[in-house]
Amino acid sequence: MQEIVQSVDRALSILEVLSNYEEGLGLAELSSKLGLHKSTVHRLLATLIVKGYVEQSSLTNKYKITLKLFELGNKKISNINILEIARPYLKELMKKTNEVVHLVIRENIDIIYIDKVESENTIRMHSKIGRRSPMYCTAVGKAIMAGLEEEEVQDIWNKSEIKQYTDFTITDFNDMKKELERIRKKGFAIDEQENELDVRCIGAAIFDYTGKPYAAISISGPVTRMTDEKIEKFSKWLLYYASELSKELGYKIK
Repeated sequence: MQEIVQSVDRALSILEVLSNYEEGLGLAELSSKLGLHKSTVHRLLATLIVKGYVEQSSLTNKYKITLKLFELGNKKISNINILEIARPYLKELMKKTNEVVHLVIRENIDIIYIDKVESENTIRMHSKIGRRSPMYCTAVGKAIMAGLEEEEVQDIWNKSEIKQYTDFTITDFNDMKKELERIRKKGFAIDEQENELDVRCIGAAIFDYTGKPYAAISISGPVTRMTDEKIEKFSKWLLYYASELSKELGYKIK
């Protein structure tokens, strides 16, 4: 296990907690949620304010995060051409299915949602751009894993904190290997309420010029709408647009 620097760990914990409170938190509230003494939290906040990651309201004295973290993350995302390339395809896919369409990229053992095209349905998905999710329990994550070598899949599994998010979550590695083999044969993955109850998703990987899965797209909706018949129909469009995006990234289909 890698060594953790306590002060850095605590500073990051402060940012993570504050990110959940739009109106901010007072020093006592924040200290209580972190389980740290107020003097310790106050010293860390002072540094975060100097560095521009946190601000304190002059009216309420509450602490809030700034947009600096977003700015840093956006510098990386702005260099990813796939956002610009994929947007028209995502819109077309949403129009054909009238369900929410997501674009994700892989980061280590997780996937990060970097774009979303919302449907016109009255029942909508409450996903957010920037959200991070495990690979093993999402359609997009499993689609990416299916395109990796077995050693890398094993490494992802070993480094992931395997949780039983729902009764349908796959938590046995042998079961996951069988699932990935099914995905390779079909070309797309299905999230059978494995990450969130009452939500069914299908995902397909996007491959880059090196032949490796670089990203993935998905179609998501409530189980009442994402029937087997719909999935059979939607999967054809999903695979088509995933293939077109892969070509845009220089992937040569064998």
